[in-house]
Amino acid sequence: MSDTPEATYQVLARKYRPETFVDLVGQDAMVRTLKNAFEADRIAQAFVMTGIRGTGKTTTARIIAKGMNCIGPDGQGGPTTNPCGECEHCVAIMEGRHVDVMEMDAASRTGVNDIREIIDSVHYRAASARYKIYIIDEVHMLSTSAFNALLKTLEEPPAHVKFIFATTEIRKVPVTVLSRCQRFDLRRIEPETQIALLRKIATAEAADITDEALALITRAAEGSARDATSLLDQAISHGAGETTADQVRAMLGLADRGRVLDLYDMIMRGDAGAALNELSAQYADGADPMAVLRDLAEITHWVSVVKITPDSADDPTVSPDERARGIAMADKLPMRVMTRMWQMLLKALDEVAAAPNAMMAAEMAVIRLTHVAELPSPEELIRKLQDTPPPPTPTGGGAPRPDGSTQGGVVSQSAQGGYASGSSAMGASPTTASSSGGSVVALADAQEHALARYPTFDHVIELIRTNRDGKLLMDVEGDLRLVSYRPGRIEFVPTAKAPSDLAQRLGSQLQAWTGNRWAITVVSEGGTETIVEKRNAADTALRAQAMEHPLVQAVIQAFPKAKISEIKTAQALAAEAQAEALPEVEDEWDPFEED
Repeated sequence: MSDTPEATYQVLARKYRPETFVDLVGQDAMVRTLKNAFEADRIAQAFVMTGIRGTGKTTTARIIAKGMNCIGPDGQGGPTTNPCGECEHCVAIMEGRHVDVMEMDAASRTGVNDIREIIDSVHYRAASARYKIYIIDEVHMLSTSAFNALLKTLEEPPAHVKFIFATTEIRKVPVTVLSRCQRFDLRRIEPETQIALLRKIATAEAADITDEALALITRAAEGSARDATSLLDQAISHGAGETTADQVRAMLGLADRGRVLDLYDMIMRGDAGAALNELSAQYADGADPMAVLRDLAEITHWVSVVKITPDSADDPTVSPDERARGIAMADKLPMRVMTRMWQMLLKALDEVAAAPNAMMAAEMAVIRLTHVAELPSPEELIRKLQDTPPPPTPTGGGAPRPDGSTQGGVVSQSAQGGYASGSSAMGASPTTASSSGGSVVALADAQEHALARYPTFDHVIELIRTNRDGKLLMDVEGDLRLVSYRPGRIEFVPTAKAPSDLAQRLGSQLQAWTGNRWAITVVSEGGTETIVEKRNAADTALRAQAMEHPLVQAVIQAFPKAKISEIKTAQALAAEAQAEALPEVEDEWDPFEED
């Protein structure tokens, strides 16, 4: 046997990790700033790198560390943005064993004692390098006390010390720390740049992989170079020589994009049977139900964006066929339908995630989506109802108007599975309205003359309501059967559940509010219905009258499960409008006029 050890396999994410700023892709603005700083010898004392995972934060920190300590192949070089990669410092930092470049993971070392080790060591000069550099990854994980301990050293570090922080949660880093650092925001890798990088790596690895497969990997990586490289590594192994888009879809648990568009078309047509068959076929081919619904949501978002900004269709991760179909959908589908689809898909994703059987939940979601897709929009429903000739107006109905409605109130109606907006009038006047019943007779008695402002019992009810005595109002409306009324005199029969002190409380409160005595008499017989009983009877009659209205009947016929939730009369709406109206201001009023 040979004594030569076999070369160990190195994953692509580490094998092709950038070694210089030239290798760092997608971060041109940061690279340009750093190059200018190095050339002008204006190297900051502390840096903070922020961005999503896999964009090169820690890699950039190591490149900066190499550039600061590089001495060149001849040992005479100074700080540079193009480290040689050959000198002892570059090699040691690249291998992670340099004694003067210390990397610390704040996720596992969060306490103040860990920071004290750094604070105690910064006073000693670098053992061999030009600078002593501390790289702290995921710095936002440090405790508050650890940040506070670091502040003074971070503000006035020795000349030979540099700090480089990396974090994915920049908002969790205290402002006092950020203000002492030069901040760089690493951007997501653009799709075009990502695809070019993957193609370059695949060529170097002599791997045969299609452009469509690279586009799928780029879309799944969501702007992360490390994720994209790791997925490429997995795809090359999965393809075993030649990697196609179908193999990548199977690897990622995705459905064919074209088939997802077919499913989307079936749902939008309301063809539940075809949609369920297509979903089952994709499931049988290995597609994850959750991934299918995510793809449907992604298509909904993409088509909506294309409808607003057509230029967004020029996405390198989208094939020409998909692009053409997406543009056609954007032209055909109304925005209201797509926003409704988006909301329902978000809810369906939560249901599938929580369901014991993901496929069953996905099927129920598709059934619901196809059912809703057939529903007309509110505008279409109103237009359809207005175009439908109304049946003959029932006897006792209100006088017809030119638009087909009748005098009366406004019906607010809700329907299951859809909704209709708008207003219609129907019915006669509502419950008892306040009326003076003629001119008020002047009373000789001074007390009765003072109480002439309350000519009817309705005025007493309004007085109680104005003074916001809710308990008394509820008792009077529900337990008082009025026998006779004159201003200052009330006779009533109490109901069986009326409070025993109702007469005493009513007389006491009325005297306090009006300044005059009231004679409250309880009798044993006679009396009308209570206000609550009248109100319920009037409401029942009003609902029955509303159900006879042609427009309401048409809505009930279109939505059999719909129910009338509220009826507002024209008088009530007028009163509400008057109450909400702002009081008029007299023209001659001057806010700056002096007394």
